[in-house]
Amino acid sequence: MAILVTGSTGTIGSQVLAHLQGHNVDVRALTRSPEAAQLPSGVTPVRGDLADPDSLRAALKDVSTLFLLAPNVADELTQAMLALTVAREAGVKGIVYLSVFKGEAYADVPHFAGKHTVERMIDALDLSATVLRPAYFIQNDLRQRDLLLNAGAYGVPVGSKGISMVDIRDIGEAAALELIRREQASAPLGRETYTLVGPDSLTGEDISAIWSEALGRVIRYGGDDLVTMEQRMKTMLPAWHALDLRLMFSRYQTDGAVATADDIRRLTGLLGRAPRSYSTFARDAAAQWAKN
Repeated sequence: MAILVTGSTGTIGSQVLAHLQGHNVDVRALTRSPEAAQLPSGVTPVRGDLADPDSLRAALKDVSTLFLLAPNVADELTQAMLALTVAREAGVKGIVYLSVFKGEAYADVPHFAGKHTVERMIDALDLSATVLRPAYFIQNDLRQRDLLLNAGAYGVPVGSKGISMVDIRDIGEAAALELIRREQASAPLGRETYTLVGPDSLTGEDISAIWSEALGRVIRYGGDDLVTMEQRMKTMLPAWHALDLRLMFSRYQTDGAVATADDIRRLTGLLGRAPRSYSTFARDAAAQWAKN
């Protein structure tokens, strides 16, 4: 039997595949374009699309464990719920679902509310699953390079309440560990939930100070202007997606997204080490940028 990884060529799927390497498991990667997919050695590409249930049915042949990452699209909820249905009907014994931190609280943020609904389905149907709830990805801030280096500013409007950003490598490792545990179990396992976070609660000013130290120059926080952020996002993303992100940052600003000590303790237990910090990421990024 095998593990099937959805979202396999994306940011998180690629990390999951990398961390599954060397564990002596049959790994397959769902992709719309198997002939073009750049995958790690030993990973088998399988044609399929979560928006096409029949293709997923075919891809799940001889698969016992599923990593489910639904794309951030307008019908994300429908795709995820149908994928769970198809997996259940196919007899998949274990699922690792990528949800989101604070999905139950941010009821007005579409992709948060959708992921929480998928969690409710997992619970209602008593599926054998691990739910992973990652916070905002640290590596999203690699997009800040030009602004940091050329304007001396950090432009993500995270506000002053604090968020516990997570390194994507920790997400990939946590997912791989749970996939392997479920794949190697002789029978379906009970449900588990992990909040995937960094060790610190960071505000916009905190992050600017980290970058100031990493870059050896003063970096200012660009402020909390969400209207301008939405307009800028609309030049790169569909309007619905830009508004979704504006709503997310609005909740970061009003409520924060801070991990508890228990969240960090449980993640540390899963990884066997403390989660990576933002300051380590910033130092590494600054060193890499200095070489280019």
